[in-house]
Amino acid sequence: MTATVPVSPTELLSRESADVVRATAAVVAEHAEQITARFYPSMFAARPELLRLFNQGNQATGEQSRALAASVVAYAVHLIDPDAPPFGHVMQRIAHKHISLGIRPEQYTIVGHHLLGAVADVLGDAVTPQVASAWDEVYWLFATQLVAEEARLYQQAGVDPQNPLRPYRVVRRIEEAHDIISLVLEPADGLPLPPLQPGQYVSVFVDLPGGARQPRQYTVSSTASGTRLQITVNRVRGTDGAPDGQVSTYLHEHTKVGDVLDVSMPAGDFVVESSAEPLLLASAGAGITTVLPIVEHIARTQPQRPVLVAHADRTAGDHALRDTVMHVGRQIDDFTSYTWYEEVEPADERSRRGWMDLSDVDLPSDLSVFTCGPLPFMRHVRSQLLERGVPADRIRYEVFGPDLWAPNATA
Repeated sequence: MTATVPVSPTELLSRESADVVRATAAVVAEHAEQITARFYPSMFAARPELLRLFNQGNQATGEQSRALAASVVAYAVHLIDPDAPPFGHVMQRIAHKHISLGIRPEQYTIVGHHLLGAVADVLGDAVTPQVASAWDEVYWLFATQLVAEEARLYQQAGVDPQNPLRPYRVVRRIEEAHDIISLVLEPADGLPLPPLQPGQYVSVFVDLPGGARQPRQYTVSSTASGTRLQITVNRVRGTDGAPDGQVSTYLHEHTKVGDVLDVSMPAGDFVVESSAEPLLLASAGAGITTVLPIVEHIARTQPQRPVLVAHADRTAGDHALRDTVMHVGRQIDDFTSYTWYEEVEPADERSRRGWMDLSDVDLPSDLSVFTCGPLPFMRHVRSQLLERGVPADRIRYEVFGPDLWAPNATA
């Protein structure tokens, strides 16, 4: 048997296309957000059924356009520059997001047509046949790798990509904190829960008033039950003229015990591997939803593993799941908790005021880190940890919404 020799990313692109991409990558990067901003309206106008798969809140803010632009350009650079940051983790995140939405291979043809059309519209005469051919090759290399990885994930989970959703019934509704609820769900089809790893998320599809259908991803915030899963929903309040979150508002105002929701298979690569290394879980706001299932998992499987939990929030009243995390943490031999609030109650002597500050927290030398929360928070945590000597490859993160960090992150 002949051994398979791994192919370098820079060997995937044809030599002719590689030369063109090198010559045009800077121009495409400069106009990337304009291109993707043109692409989405064009695609939705031609294929309005795809509105049901894309988060229209992220469309309205432009976050989805920026994330797509950054990912495509980063992938192209990855193909032509052997010193470019690794791209595998970005590919994994995109593939997991796609399977949670039920993306199918044939939809890549639609996306490619409108994306490359937007390139031609924005760059005009600069898009010669050679330029168009080179970027077409880049896109289809990207798409082919994603299709293959998504097929593997569907097969691994035993899910038919033509029927990726299952009905789940709401069996409990828990008021966790101000504007935060947990919904406990169990399969309504009588089948067992799918395989689930702590830290993963599911997509919940909601039929909104007026006929629109929208998905949102929610972390499975507890894995304590083997027959049910729990999601925790932070009601999104619009600020600076932005509207309130459609799906979170609907779930808060209308969802009750007995209702049935369409839910995807669990997805996401933000999972903790079994290890003896001490673990720091650093979260802010809704990022706490990733912390509880990981703490539950370690309490069940590795109670001897040292765990540090650090959380930042506006106030104690906004801090969801705190008591549950502390209760489960008592089952771990070496468990330490730190909390920072913007406003601390006078009687609260355990919490600290302000942004999370890890400068005086005792960090073991072989620490692994998982962080989840708003991007500014995670960048703040990462910079502190790097200054403390924690290697970049030991700091992992989870982003709620389009990943605007991943293409440029080295960790």
